Amino acid sequence: MSNSHIEWTEITWNPATGCTKVSSGCKNCYAEAFAKRLQGMGVDKYKNGFNLTLHPDTLDYPKRIKSKKIIFVNSMSDLFHKDIPFEYIQKIFKTMNECPQHIFQVLTKRAERLEELSPYLTWTDNIWMGVTVEDEKAKFRIKHLKKTKAKIKFLSLEPLLSPLKNLDLKKINWVIVGGESGWKSRKVEPAWVENIQQQCEKNNVLFFFKQWGGMNKKANGRELNGKTYSEMPKVA
Repeated sequence: MSNSHIEWTEITWNPATGCTKVSSGCKNCYAEAFAKRLQGMGVDKYKNGFNLTLHPDTLDYPKRIKSKKIIFVNSMSDLFHKDIPFEYIQKIFKTMNECPQHIFQVLTKRAERLEELSPYLTWTDNIWMGVTVEDEKAKFRIKHLKKTKAKIKFLSLEPLLSPLKNLDLKKINWVIVGGESGWKSRKVEPAWVENIQQQCEKNNVLFFFKQWGGMNKKANGRELNGKTYSEMPKVA
């Protein structure tokens, strides 16, 4: 586990690493670039680069941390990837179930498999479940998310690649928006972000604007019309 620079979490836990691309949001995957860099540095956990790899030796890591933390699960993979066995996903959920002191944030692009497996998983209140919706083609993921029993359901609209009008925000608790970062980043338009913020406000959905992104993420900042939006669900 390691401290995270992601604005909406505290630490990351990666019981699996590596992934494959499924949609336009994956094109410039930060995790892929990072994994290859760590492989080049000789980090044993990334000896397989970005090929999907399970790390069962890390399954109990959250149990070793007694103080309350917000934990992003599989920041370097996708928990519902087709090649992660269901039994292994169950073990990850068991750890989350047994660590009520923590909040676990799970994010997937494999929304169909999420819905398929959801009835067979134990959804304790400390598991926040989200799906990525980077453009209009990915909106279908929302309906699959809504069929889970997660108490907190959220959308990650990052990297935001198109306008997302008329989002179905019923039963959605939280929306994160962010532009793509890096030297190959695709541009996000302010009007897209403003419209999403207005939709969230209208529907009483918490709104978190993570970044404008671009080649210089830090310099571009995360203010929207002079305001920083950092709304999150309340942590008990």
